[in-house]
Amino acid sequence: MLKEIKTTGAPAAIGPYSQAVAVGNMLFASGQLPADPATGEIKGDITEQAEMSCKNVGAILKENGMDFTNVVKTTCFLADIADFAKFNEVYTKYFVGNPKPARSCVAVKDIPKGAKCEIEVIAMKD
Repeated sequence: MLKEIKTTGAPAAIGPYSQAVAVGNMLFASGQLPADPATGEIKGDITEQAEMSCKNVGAILKENGMDFTNVVKTTCFLADIADFAKFNEVYTKYFVGNPKPARSCVAVKDIPKGAKCEIEVIAMKD
């Protein structure tokens, strides 16, 4: 059975989708923009935006009784591939442990709201 996961600790969906959906022991989180959950504002450089996206992912995980160690796969979107190294510096502070999640990281033409990054995750409870 599908269960919608919703938290005020992460930005509300800006379109016709859920922040995340749980199915059994799996969680599928929509891409998290680096938006402040209280204001919806996106600001800062890639480092600040990567931090906010990770915090938003963390809030969704927490709402479903999980943390970053439950993440099995991430898909990361960058507005500029030149930000790859700086993005990774932040990413490695959150996605720790062994094994690390599988990951795709691509540069895209545009990200909603002019964001510099977006992170989506798939996580699993033991």
